[in-house]
Amino acid sequence: MDNLDKPRISFYKRNYSGQVTWCVIRLVQKITAIIIGSVLIAIGINYFIIPNHLVDGGVIGLGLIAKYTAGMKPGLTIIVLSLPLYIYAWFHFRSYFYNGVHGLLASAFFIDYFHPLMTLHTPPILISSITAGLLLGAGIGIMLLTQVSTGGVDLLALMLTKVISLNVGLIILIIDSIVVLFGWLIIQETTLIYSGLMVGMIGLTTFTITKTFSS
Repeated sequence: MDNLDKPRISFYKRNYSGQVTWCVIRLVQKITAIIIGSVLIAIGINYFIIPNHLVDGGVIGLGLIAKYTAGMKPGLTIIVLSLPLYIYAWFHFRSYFYNGVHGLLASAFFIDYFHPLMTLHTPPILISSITAGLLLGAGIGIMLLTQVSTGGVDLLALMLTKVISLNVGLIILIIDSIVVLFGWLIIQETTLIYSGLMVGMIGLTTFTITKTFSS
């Protein structure tokens, strides 16, 4: 082997090793974000939202409506309702599909897994709506920082940012507000007001996290 080739080979080895290390770091960051974000969302839904009969926006909101009206598992409902978006993402936004499907499955699993929390004593509805908004907004925001969505509206928001110049948190807030407006069909007017407050907190928290910590 030529002596001139040895430094070159050594450089390639170091470069390859650095790339592998970076990939491992990114993978660990993504897994950590998925777990933390999903747990925060699950706690917010089961301990603060469901006991107070609040309604969130987006696909999670539709999952809650299915829970209130038919006793269906919200996590499973979220998966079913998110399927069309993931089919579209598979053909047009393949990277979002791979990133989002993990967040979808993890959040849906933890939402149904933590369902015993809904039987515990919960704070008053005002405190619950604010706390739930902070928890869900933080969970969604943490996952979005690593380009991971929880499915449904989060995935749709990520795809829309490719065609319109709006912050992903703002897009989620708009869509969620539309869904909550339909909540008056199944919840009382007073509860609807607190649901609107919660959705506002979710959007604000998500916006703050993605705007502050995104590179």
